[in-house]
Amino acid sequence: MVKTINDLLSLYDDYSDPLGKIHREIKKENLFPVVKGLYETDKNTPGHFLSAYIYGPSYLSFEYALYYHGLIPEKVVVYTNATFNKNRSKIYNNIFGVFTYRDIPKTAYPFGIESYIDNGYSYIIASPEKAICDRLYIASPQSSMKALKILIFEDLRISEDEFFNLNFDNLLFLCDKYRSTNMRLLKKIVTKEVGKYDHS
Repeated sequence: MVKTINDLLSLYDDYSDPLGKIHREIKKENLFPVVKGLYETDKNTPGHFLSAYIYGPSYLSFEYALYYHGLIPEKVVVYTNATFNKNRSKIYNNIFGVFTYRDIPKTAYPFGIESYIDNGYSYIIASPEKAICDRLYIASPQSSMKALKILIFEDLRISEDEFFNLNFDNLLFLCDKYRSTNMRLLKKIVTKEVGKYDHS
């Protein structure tokens, strides 16, 4: 379970040296540092349970969420997260894994995310549609629909079958939340290739 430094100082309040007690518990592997001031009591805790505690507000997205939802074939070992208004990327390394954080637009941030509670931990992850939008937002701007399709299906290796099983109402809604060349091209791809959508 996640513990803050204040949690532990309160827990060890009866000790003459609470900080010394914390250091001893770390050495005995009863506590595991996550980031400064934050600890975990179980070294087997999955990293995605800890992402939002490490740096936030944030949610799991980009490659990790694409893999989580079965959109890309390769296992992703880095816990990739979206933030907003941080103005710089962050990376953290600990025994639970590598955690990265980078901005998306504030206007897009609150949409297309799903909250879960598992074994007492809460975590937030992008929907499949949001993960694609976030990933394309941070990619280099593409010059045409053809180029964007190459990026999506060849470079990022997103499954075409899974892509065309997405909820396109949600995808088109999300596209409008980003000011991005890639989002405009993605909207054109969906509108052109999925005939029942006419958003001209």
